[in-house]
Amino acid sequence: MSHSDSIKKHDFNTILQTYCASLAPEFDEIDPTRKADLEAISNYIIQKRQAGEPVKVTVICTHNSRRSHMGQLWLEAAAAWYGVAEVHGFSGGTEATAFNHRAVATMQHAGFQIETPDKNNNPRYHVTLSADDSPRILFSKRYDDAVNPAQGFAAVMVCTDADEACPIVPGAEKRFAIPYDDPKHFDDTPQESTKYDERCRQIAREFFYMMHVAKEKL
Repeated sequence: MSHSDSIKKHDFNTILQTYCASLAPEFDEIDPTRKADLEAISNYIIQKRQAGEPVKVTVICTHNSRRSHMGQLWLEAAAAWYGVAEVHGFSGGTEATAFNHRAVATMQHAGFQIETPDKNNNPRYHVTLSADDSPRILFSKRYDDAVNPAQGFAAVMVCTDADEACPIVPGAEKRFAIPYDDPKHFDDTPQESTKYDERCRQIAREFFYMMHVAKEKL
């Protein structure tokens, strides 16, 4: 059973539920070309579920510090919101650093409940959608880390550098590229929190659109 199966949208904490409910009205803001790229991932989800197989998606960016973690969390939140079963989200990078504290704060602002039991250079964050949700353990790692699937998964590249560095992702049965601008370019500037929130919302909107399309066709 995946995390998305164990919790439904009415179980989400109030802040996250409000945030998620506001996303669908923004689907028209997504560029048609971008929608086509997202729908390709929707079709992968549909094919796996119609075949009775679990959906495993590894979201990949260079350092597994910002966009890939956002993508992993929004993928599972979207699956829970739309009731698409057996969707398992993972993330990784071409190298490991740490789940950036700015990205963590942005996801907390959106409503994810995030705790940090340890304080090392690459802490393992415990992330939940509600009080009754079992925690996801998020930390920075390579995409081929042992905690990620080794085969039978889709690789979703969310940054241009990782896309170019990994033209082939070993074990992936499908590979998709939906790059997002990196909010790290605004670190330590007056625009920092605004840009992180913008990127979080864009990823949320698009992953929710992706799952909405899958749900409509299942």
